[in-house]
Formats: sequence, C-alpha cells, structure tokens
Amino acid sequence: MDPIEYHLMDEAETTMWWYRALHARLAEALAPVHGRVLDAGCGTGGFLRILRTARPDLELLGLEWADAAAHRARAKSAALVARGSVNAMPFADASLDAVVTADVLCHDAVHPPAALTEFYRVLRPGGRLVINMPSYAWLASAHDRRVHNARRVTAASMQNWLATAGFTQVRTRFWNSLLLPLMIVQRKLLARGDSASDVATFPPWLDATLHGITRLEHTMPFTLPFGGSVLSIASRPVLEPSA
Repeated sequence: MDPIEYHLMDEAETTMWWYRALHARLAEALAPVHGRVLDAGCGTGGFLRILRTARPDLELLGLEWADAAAHRARAKSAALVARGSVNAMPFADASLDAVVTADVLCHDAVHPPAALTEFYRVLRPGGRLVINMPSYAWLASAHDRRVHNARRVTAASMQNWLATAGFTQVRTRFWNSLLLPLMIVQRKLLARGDSASDVATFPPWLDATLHGITRLEHTMPFTLPFGGSVLSIASRPVLEPSA
C-alpha cells in the first residue's frame, strides 16, 4: 500500500466504525479456536491488539510485508510479527491452529492461489481459515488504487477459490449490506479520481451512526445476498485426500 495508508490505518483502526465492525466479525469467527493464530497481512497490528486483550489464551503471530507496519504491529500488540509475504510464508507445515487474513488477497502483490496454498500448508488438519475481502469489481474506486487493490470478489467466487484450494466446511457470506447503498453513492457518484482515502477519523455522531447500523445488521436473523464485504470461514480437512 501507499505509505500514507499505513499511517492512516495506524491512527484509525482502534476507533473507526469500519475497523470495529470488521474486528468484531473476525473475532467471532475465531471464537472456537484455541492455540496458535496467525494474522496474515496484519498491517499495523490493530486486530492483534484486540485479540491480545480479548483472547489471552491464544498464542498470537503476525505476518507483514511492510517493515514500518510490522514494527508498529509488534509495538502495538506485543505479538511476534514476522516480515514476509503471504505468497511464501516463513512458517512450518501444519504449525498453526488458525489463520486470519483481512483485505489482503485483494492486493496486486498477492497471488491468491499461492496464498491459499500457503494457508492450507501452515494450518494443522482441522485448522480454521478466516478471510475478509472487499466485494464486487464494479465497486472499485480511488481508494482501491491507493491501497493497491487489484481484485474484489463475490461470495460465490470465494466459495470456488476455497474449494479449489482443498478447503472444506466452506462458508461465505456478504456483510456490510445495509450500508452498501451509501457506499455506492459515495464511491461511484460523489468520489473523484483524486479522492481521499476511505480510512479516516469520522465525526463522532457519524461514526456512531455507521457503527450502529453494522451492529443492527449483525443482530439480524438472516444475511442479505449482497454487501460491501465478503467474510469466509473454511477448514483444512482432518482427513487429507489420498494421492
């Protein structure tokens, strides 16, 4: 990403409505997990810090390509953060109980088939993979260019990616659905090619309103077939396919 985006992330990820909503969903997806958890592409460490407080039972690891972000993640979370790429990770086979990766497979430097192969390799049999991705190629905007996003997905495409990589118990769903109309207006009608980053400090009333909408959506007894993001949960099978 552009260096300024790491600075904005570092400043906003503990307070901005978007990060709070994302982190709540990631933490919920990791609720059944115990043991060693890797945040692959951990950025400046906001989610690792959330887990450090909420789940002191976990052994936390991070992986980050950008040196300055990795340094900040170590300081912020007190986790062990390695430098490296999700395309070729510096972890042993079957050494992790869970891998979580948020808005990473979308980056142009990432090769999704290679990254998914790596996630499969480092997870123990039965280990859990949690992935968040931005949705819909047509929703790409100036912010995607700033953070070097090369791809956006649907729930169906994530289902296919994970099944092709050998994962089982695959569940994919859209979220941030109630705010999708506002995202379309902001990104496609109001934004200009030189628009500022989507990551920012919002006025308190607006931040509280947007976060409240995500919380309302989270309490709904059903999920909508559209949304601004796709959350996927899958497992490395306990019984490996025969050669």
